[in-house]
Amino acid sequence: MGVRKKFQSGPVGISNQFARVFVLQVEWTIGKLSFLVRTFTRIKAEIAQQSIVASDSHKQNGGVIGACTDNLSPSSFLCAGEAKNIPPYPGPNKMRDCYCTVNLDREEVFRTKIVEKSLCPFYGEDFYCEIPRTFRHLSFYIFDRDVFRRDSSIGKVAVKKEDLQKYHGKDTWFQLQPVSADSEVQGKVHLELRLSEVITDSGVIMLECQGLPIINGQCDPYAAVSLLGPSRSEAKKTKVKRKTNNPQFEEVFYFEVTRPLSYTKRQFDVEEEDVDKLALRVDLWNASNLKFGDEFLGGVRVPLRVLGQAGVHDAWYFLQPRENGGKSVKVEDLGSLRLNIVYTEDHVFPSEHYNPLRDLLLDSANVEPVSASTAHILGEVCREKQEAAIPLVRLFLHYGKVVPFISAIAHAEVNRTQDPNTIFRGNSLTSKCIDETMKLAGMHYLQVTLKPIVDEICTEHKPCEIDPVKLKESENLETNRENLRQYVDRIFNVITTSGVRCPTVMCDIFFSLRESAATRFQVDQDVRYTAVSSFIFLRFFAPAILSPNLFHLRPHHPDPATSRTLTLISKTIQTLGSLAKSKSVSVVAQSFSPLQTNHLSLVHLCFLFRRRFMIKRAQGRKRFGMKNFKKRWFRLTNHEFTYHKTKGEGALCSIPIENILAVERLEEESFKMKNMFQVIQPERALYIQANNCVEARDWIDILTKVSQCNRKRLSTYHPSAYLNGHWLCCKHSADTAPGCTPCTGGLPANIQLDVDGDRETERIYSLFSTYMTKLIKMQEACGSKSVYDGPEQEEYSSFVIDDPQETYKTLKQIISAVQTLEQQHTKYKRDKFKKTKIGSQEHPIGDKSFQCYVHQQPENTTYSI
Repeated sequence: MGVRKKFQSGPVGISNQFARVFVLQVEWTIGKLSFLVRTFTRIKAEIAQQSIVASDSHKQNGGVIGACTDNLSPSSFLCAGEAKNIPPYPGPNKMRDCYCTVNLDREEVFRTKIVEKSLCPFYGEDFYCEIPRTFRHLSFYIFDRDVFRRDSSIGKVAVKKEDLQKYHGKDTWFQLQPVSADSEVQGKVHLELRLSEVITDSGVIMLECQGLPIINGQCDPYAAVSLLGPSRSEAKKTKVKRKTNNPQFEEVFYFEVTRPLSYTKRQFDVEEEDVDKLALRVDLWNASNLKFGDEFLGGVRVPLRVLGQAGVHDAWYFLQPRENGGKSVKVEDLGSLRLNIVYTEDHVFPSEHYNPLRDLLLDSANVEPVSASTAHILGEVCREKQEAAIPLVRLFLHYGKVVPFISAIAHAEVNRTQDPNTIFRGNSLTSKCIDETMKLAGMHYLQVTLKPIVDEICTEHKPCEIDPVKLKESENLETNRENLRQYVDRIFNVITTSGVRCPTVMCDIFFSLRESAATRFQVDQDVRYTAVSSFIFLRFFAPAILSPNLFHLRPHHPDPATSRTLTLISKTIQTLGSLAKSKSVSVVAQSFSPLQTNHLSLVHLCFLFRRRFMIKRAQGRKRFGMKNFKKRWFRLTNHEFTYHKTKGEGALCSIPIENILAVERLEEESFKMKNMFQVIQPERALYIQANNCVEARDWIDILTKVSQCNRKRLSTYHPSAYLNGHWLCCKHSADTAPGCTPCTGGLPANIQLDVDGDRETERIYSLFSTYMTKLIKMQEACGSKSVYDGPEQEEYSSFVIDDPQETYKTLKQIISAVQTLEQQHTKYKRDKFKKTKIGSQEHPIGDKSFQCYVHQQPENTTYSI
């Protein structure tokens, strides 16, 4: 409560929240706006890089170190740049309409816009997602759109999980590879091989498969088991398992493995040379009713010598592509694709292991001077301020300490600023932390404020070009200027009247910035406004208008004409936001009419957040009878969640947002279907299947966010469905029985962020570990400053050290905490490899990512096979 009291003061006669953010509105709306319409220039706004975070955030139970359970959290940042030299279309029109997809193995999780009539399409799209499962390949496919037939694949780039580090943070051109059914494999198979003790047979038990690909919405797998040798080939097949990509076969096949000999004592012995030459081949196929035949899902080849002396081999295998399958295509004929990939992998331990480092970080706001704090030191040693700001802001938001921390570092930066015109204009730790806070806490606020107008701009396609050089012959300069003026008026109006909806955490930060600036520059009264506007306009609203796809206002980057319009609007808003004094009011009067006063109240408008086709289970039906699962068009607004028979028709069912009590995942075993979630209402739950795992997570996240302020939200739920008169999870027969599992819940509405504090602390530990040499050099700089009072040495000039003794003390504590965690990681890795069995379900044979991990360990590390 002490922190909140600190930020409660404000100008007399103005509400506190409004005063904190948009006090500048008073000055701006009385005519002190000035800019020249004719001098618009193309801008390249500074946007903190929004990258694809493909985070494999599921919690895997790893090896146990005492009471320590490890959580593996790989993260990936991806940017699909451009393709070049795509082969021309075989016809009179050589051009293609291409798009790119991002896939986890064979599951599509993102699709770019379609670039029409180009053999060198530029996408320039970044993608963010949380990945709730493991994967083997991160793949990118280039497709050619065909309006009459199914879109055809031109080529692909498949990066193995173990190879992602090779391309860390680099713009890399990848040659497109041919796409063939024989190479598109995923999943694993469980086999048991056994030599008969009585007869000269080898028994093969085909047990089960997991994670087979779903092709065209169905998977009806069967296995072909063959014994191969120099002069023999014997094949057998399992039964077809319908409608499952995790088939349980449990079938046994016998193969004779010895040559016929005379009746001697060796008749029942397996001849070693024969076993060495024999191999078992298991191929998985998808039974198809199409004329093109069954589709290859993957295979594995197992030499019989693995039986050894024991005569038994029981193991899991990753399915592999078929050798020499598909047609030979020259790689250079398919073109290339430019990507930017950043990959990190963090092993997260239980919370108590992070207490020393976390306590140092959370106490940063209380350290005097703040430059000697742990968080500030992290920003000093990191190569880019952004990589320090991301985990710091998430950690401080999680523990409710982001406002005092940002206030402390902002106050220190303001005191170091000499020119009020350059306040907060650099890429400092303060600027990056505020940028990250606005992205995380203000995303919903941004969508409510700008999305309706941005959608309108992107759909109307009104010409707004005012550069005579770029003006088309059919366009009129005055008409374009009027179109642009109307858009700018509306957007500026919406922004300056949105203070009541600005998240509290942002209001508190802006109020602190204003107070620090006013105290530091008492002569210049306008600096208190530019300190706020430099963030809210220049680094929040203007970049969002310029690139709406990066801020989730639009699904894709707009077309060139619309992009130009948004650029002009963004530049105008940026110019307005940077003005403190007006020197040419008459110019504005000539170019623009006064800002409209009869604006619509956004509070009462209906905003569309998401829409998509998904599969729903009929509500209130029995398990058998009419078809239970149907494809429906779902829409989510800030008022209701509805589904329709098809796009554009009336709603078949409408669920008011206030009636959503919880949104949780539904266990796969309920209906033998993946990617399902449930929207729990007072009377019943609506079961929905999303198109992929990423989409399911996105729907759960946004439904949780829009309903998290509901007063009747549940604290427990049933993770499985209610079928055949009982809950599958807890077996209770009453359909009104209280839930048996705690809800995942949510954070306050003004933050709207799900953060794992331990994971963010682990990320910070990884950064400190990476930059340990800089920490040591900073220690040396503290010692040098303490004993030497002359000019600062050049090698230490890059560090901000206001108090050498206090900074040295903090550095010593940081290094101690990092070394303690380093020992914990070393112990975990050593114990993990001792307990790991290659060929287990967790580490199937063919898991090259694990094998690469093994090779990185010390020679004395042991593991079992």
